[in-house]
Amino acid sequence: MDVANLIINTLQLNLTPEELLQKARIEEEKSLKNLKLMYGVEDLLEHFHLHNIPMAVTTSSSEESFHMKTDHLKDIFSVFHHVVTGSSDPEVINGKPAPDIFKICAGRFPGNPVYSKFLVFDESPSGVTAALAAGMQVVMIPDPILSIWHNMSTANATYVLNSMEDFRPEMFSLPPYFTGS
Repeated sequence: MDVANLIINTLQLNLTPEELLQKARIEEEKSLKNLKLMYGVEDLLEHFHLHNIPMAVTTSSSEESFHMKTDHLKDIFSVFHHVVTGSSDPEVINGKPAPDIFKICAGRFPGNPVYSKFLVFDESPSGVTAALAAGMQVVMIPDPILSIWHNMSTANATYVLNSMEDFRPEMFSLPPYFTGS
């Protein structure tokens, strides 16, 4: 509500905060239903799944927003062990750049794996900071849209890629992609 009031006052809109939020939800729903995976993601997920590498999703989005973004991709998202939605999960007290979401995600895998064994893929500086604070390795693929508006710092990431298609699993002691003969 605070953000809605700020937008209304700044832009001098003739709306109540509730009306603005409702309009925003409608627009969000329209745009989120058509999201596509980043190039290379589907191949990587299939590769990890084929090699029985456990995977999960962490997102700062709410559970509702996450489902809006991914319901049309249910087959692809079925390979994940679990999903942690930071805005909806009661265990996530502090959002990124705090490490909470990554530590909670790690704790939901069986056997309490060591944080340093995790490899996080993230597009934002706050996600990189959070994963590093959790003691995890991070591959950053900077979001080109975010980089237009923000000075995207990539200095702390374990590795920075321009595209997920450039990822080479063997760099992290994972099974390499099959290249054929």
